[in-house]
Amino acid sequence: MTGQTFDADWARPRPDPEQLRRDVLLAGALALGTALSLTLYTIGEVYERPAPWWASVSFVVFSTAPLAFRRRSPLLVAVIIAAAFMLGMIARVPELLFGSINLFVAIYSAGAWARHRGRAMLVRGGIILAMFLWLFLDLGIRFANPELLDELIPGDAPIQSAVALSLINVLINLLYFGAAYFFGDRAWASARDRAELEHRNAELAEQRAALAEQAVVLERIRIARELHDVVAHHVAVMGVQAGAARRVLRADPDGAERSLVAVEASARQAVDELQRMLGTLRSGPLEQPASAPSTEGLERLPELVDEAGSSGRSISFSSIGDPRPTPATVASALYRVAQEAITNSLKHAGRDTTIDVRLRFLDETIELEVTDTGGRPDEPAQGSNLGLVGMRERMAAVGGTLHTGTRARGGFVVRAAVPVGGTT
Repeated sequence: MTGQTFDADWARPRPDPEQLRRDVLLAGALALGTALSLTLYTIGEVYERPAPWWASVSFVVFSTAPLAFRRRSPLLVAVIIAAAFMLGMIARVPELLFGSINLFVAIYSAGAWARHRGRAMLVRGGIILAMFLWLFLDLGIRFANPELLDELIPGDAPIQSAVALSLINVLINLLYFGAAYFFGDRAWASARDRAELEHRNAELAEQRAALAEQAVVLERIRIARELHDVVAHHVAVMGVQAGAARRVLRADPDGAERSLVAVEASARQAVDELQRMLGTLRSGPLEQPASAPSTEGLERLPELVDEAGSSGRSISFSSIGDPRPTPATVASALYRVAQEAITNSLKHAGRDTTIDVRLRFLDETIELEVTDTGGRPDEPAQGSNLGLVGMRERMAAVGGTLHTGTRARGGFVVRAAVPVGGTT
């Protein structure tokens, strides 16, 4: 799609089945209208010596039936209907209304749907030129033959009346053919503009998707770096504990056993952290940015709340349930979710908003909830939603879930939950 251009060589796409079906219906409706008009003009005796019935029937067929293909073969349709119109007028077919409508639709369609613009211009120009030559020839013959001139004006009318009516006839034809030509070109240009707009919208959608994917990748990189630091901490602790066990192995077997038990626990937890890190990086090798590692945990949530409250906002923190040991990766992820949620509330809610941070230690999950009461900020901030993407990625990396949305009574809520089974 990115290679598509919209220059003068752009070709309008082929009509779809629904458009072709509508063309058939249009041709049928115009055929009925032309037949009705022909019948009424025949009864009204518009011509003293009208064309024979077979010529009138042929005129109805050839001036309407081709319109069923006006989008599929617009130039051929325009030529056929123009020829039928001229032959019908020369043969004095008693129909003076729908024939002009059919020709207008044909010329319009040639301008709106012809895929080759040069041919469209030549065909329409040729039809219009032929029509005016025929018009001037007819007027010349009438002015040269007084009997034919009487059909245009009464015999006692001055010649100026015939000239004036002829000029009006020329002006009407100029407006008629000019409108068909102009509106056909405008329809083609509008279709081109719509296609270009759809193309640009598709490109923007692709760019937005690429940016969102890039944001996910960058967030995974950052998460992986933090997981790396946590795992490195576990390995370092294991080394210290193993060294201590080695030194006291003979003098204090019980102490050595306790150290080895601690090493075993740290090893199990390190394996869990490594599994989470590999899951985060499973999409492929990525370059790691030079950013500082994160060792923030749940114990720093009160400090985070106090820091946010120093700006004058009303913010509270509460912990519900019995605290339990939490893996550093889970604690860090929950801390970063709380940090991002509080930051969003400070940016997007009013100064009078109340922010409530709750940490719940439930039977099956550890849950963090950050809510605010909403309001209009002094200076509205434009959000990119990348913060929400980062929070979801952090929860996914530790096997948790994230819910965000507006509250029924106003404000916004961010709720993160990590199963107990995913934290051991």
